[in-house]
Amino acid sequence: MGTKFLEQQGVKIAFDDTGSGPLVVCVPGMGDLRGEFRFLTPQLVAEGYRVVTMDLRGHGETSVGWPDYSVAGVGSDILALIRYLDAGPAVVVGNSMAAGAAVWAAVEGPELVNGLVLISPAVHGEVGWPFRLLIAALFARPWGPSAWLWYYTRLFPTHKPDDWEIYTAGLKQNLTQPGRLEALHQMMYASKAASETRLAQVSAPALILMGSKDPDFKSPEAEAQWVAASLKGRYQIIEGAGHYPFTEMPAITGPLIVTFLKELQPEATYATASS
Repeated sequence: MGTKFLEQQGVKIAFDDTGSGPLVVCVPGMGDLRGEFRFLTPQLVAEGYRVVTMDLRGHGETSVGWPDYSVAGVGSDILALIRYLDAGPAVVVGNSMAAGAAVWAAVEGPELVNGLVLISPAVHGEVGWPFRLLIAALFARPWGPSAWLWYYTRLFPTHKPDDWEIYTAGLKQNLTQPGRLEALHQMMYASKAASETRLAQVSAPALILMGSKDPDFKSPEAEAQWVAASLKGRYQIIEGAGHYPFTEMPAITGPLIVTFLKELQPEATYATASS
């Protein structure tokens, strides 16, 4: 199955579209590709869901050169894709910074989003100038892609997938392409105020998943508790996992997401029930 594209105003969003049934849109974290959902997608498709995974602005096969790389910008892409597919409302699965984009989308297009799964959510906080300068130096060319892979490795503290070498080689190669490392810089600089100020306005049910060893948070469980309370949702800690529990421990994380989806969409036709 080849990559599909949503083209609008001279730019395009790359996505994969797999399965049939209620729509689930999966949005990766910054510095990663839609392939991060390579283990979750078949789990959801087997349970009777249509799974669409998209590349972020400037990442993967999506265009570079966007004027805005913020959570609001990515959130608008989520809504545009759901409208284009004409299959909503959708449950949006957002990882890291994309969780903030999912929050923005849920508030700005509530008729299009009927549930949120926020994994390792980075939904608040500002980046000061000292950290911006550090980012600019650490992830500058030509060493930037290698530096990102060094950092990325830290996000899998317990288990690396069997396809680790192949996947990370592809990720590094993608970041060497013109404009892609620069897009990552812009996402790292961007304010998360647009998601933080909307947390209390979300009406869709929400599930927050967090790895107990996620190095991006001083206290992963405290962060998960805070986000869940802000959204009036619930949270689950994945013991031993880092920033990508659905990739690091798919056998544990996938069923949690499936259970949440079934609670939201009991009308789904589950492949396992008809097999």
